[in-house]
Amino acid sequence: MSDTPASETARERLAHVVRDAVDATMTVDASDADLDRAADTVAAGIAALRDSGRTARHRTDLKGAEAFGGTDSHVAGSPQLGGENPLAPPVDLEIVDGRVFGHVTFRAPYEGPPGYVHGGVLASVFDELLGVANITGESPGMTAKLTVRYRRPTPLHCPARFEAWHERRQGRRLVAHATLRVDGELTAEAEGLFVGIDAQLAEEYFGALRKQAEQAK
Repeated sequence: MSDTPASETARERLAHVVRDAVDATMTVDASDADLDRAADTVAAGIAALRDSGRTARHRTDLKGAEAFGGTDSHVAGSPQLGGENPLAPPVDLEIVDGRVFGHVTFRAPYEGPPGYVHGGVLASVFDELLGVANITGESPGMTAKLTVRYRRPTPLHCPARFEAWHERRQGRRLVAHATLRVDGELTAEAEGLFVGIDAQLAEEYFGALRKQAEQAK
């Protein structure tokens, strides 16, 4: 079992435990009887959790309209970065001099080829970090095209380091780049083309969710 950081919120702690449960489900060599007992325990915990509060259709229903106010709430629920999302590895962010660094060790749930990270998982992390790099460069946008070049397989259970940066803006067209290294060796790199969106288009895409979130407060 991995250690849970003392600074975690209750929701982050729950997500952390669920990640461990997923990893154990995939890697523990146990009898059918032990697996059944574990399943009963997890099912009971889920039932108790659902009985304790309402279930929301969207995360914004839980977080409220403030979920649209910045990147912090988005990162918390991100399927790549989010401490509150058990689907996320998660990738720990660090921003230095306008560059975005992501630190992560991928475990068994992210396996593609035996012993290595699935390429689709790496693509999704690149997409997220390139987006954060654009936000850091004060040029937020939505992904139009993502190109990933896989240099060599990226191993599981090894500390990996992403680096992403916003390169340029030409009108609404935004370009960002990123690399991934393990033990200093380049395993993959990516280029993203993004399209900036104005307030009118953002309202068209997200206005209904915003209204739902405000009503749920």
